[in-house]
Amino acid sequence: MEDDAIKRDLAPTLADIEKAKERVYTAAIRTPLVRLHTDEGPEIWLKLENLQPIGSFKIRGSANAIGQLAPAELERGIWTASAGNMAQGVAWNARQLGVPCSVVVPDTAPETKLAAIARLGGRTVKTSVKSWFEIFETRRFDGMDGHFVHAFMDRDVMAGNGTIALEILEDLPEVAAVIAPFGGGGLACGIAAGLRALAPSIPVYASEVKGQAPFSESLRADSPVSIDYTPTFVDGIGSPYVEPAMWDLSSNLLAGSLEVTLSEVAAAVRLLVSSNGIVAEGAGASSVAAGLSGGVNRDKIVCVVSGGNLDPSKLATILAGGVPR
Repeated sequence: MEDDAIKRDLAPTLADIEKAKERVYTAAIRTPLVRLHTDEGPEIWLKLENLQPIGSFKIRGSANAIGQLAPAELERGIWTASAGNMAQGVAWNARQLGVPCSVVVPDTAPETKLAAIARLGGRTVKTSVKSWFEIFETRRFDGMDGHFVHAFMDRDVMAGNGTIALEILEDLPEVAAVIAPFGGGGLACGIAAGLRALAPSIPVYASEVKGQAPFSESLRADSPVSIDYTPTFVDGIGSPYVEPAMWDLSSNLLAGSLEVTLSEVAAAVRLLVSSNGIVAEGAGASSVAAGLSGGVNRDKIVCVVSGGNLDPSKLATILAGGVPR
């Protein structure tokens, strides 16, 4: 499609990330970096984005993108497509500005996240998973008006996410590797762009769920491919494909993808609760599962716990030793 915002270079520069701080910290907090309390496996540190005001890192990118909009662009309101976390980030920032917010959600979106969107004043419209994924390419949906905030394929959103890289380097200069959950790629690429500029020897890996890992499959094929996608309790990551523009960026910035099973993700959720008293959603725990898997043969691995918005019923199933279906 003819869209200069899509065609321009998506990779945020260090200057973009530094400038993003002034907008990011009007909404987000500087999250702590804590050691995972376990005697097994490598030395893992947890970047606790689940402690953000909306329980997710998405508040960073949305604050940076929305904070740059002119009043005239805000008059008709803001909308986004999200399974829950970006929706909360956009709704939170829209509420701060006093502008209306609408969100197109897949019909599989968890009730916990839908309730959170409503509490923040966001209006939700449900559609099929297939139709929902199409919005990330077309940036259009019937009945939606106003400024569209893309959940990941946006330079300003990724610059906001990149502030995580600055915080990691400040708190743990000797970090050896970073693992970040991979949904659309905006989190991992934002962090990797910051590290590429300041500490290029530190690799950033994606974490994905086996069988639902389009980036990993694309790496094996050396080009973006489509997969058979089935939603799971790890609702914050996974998709039928990697957007071509994000494939170009991700394959350049990221060191690889670490695939973990749903059982391993559930085990990581349990470990985080029992060892550190931390509740992580499936996507947020996927990076920890990947760090414990041995896929990165280093110590001082930072795992980004991207969010903590997990349905209580699913958490109860996991704590009882099960895997939500």
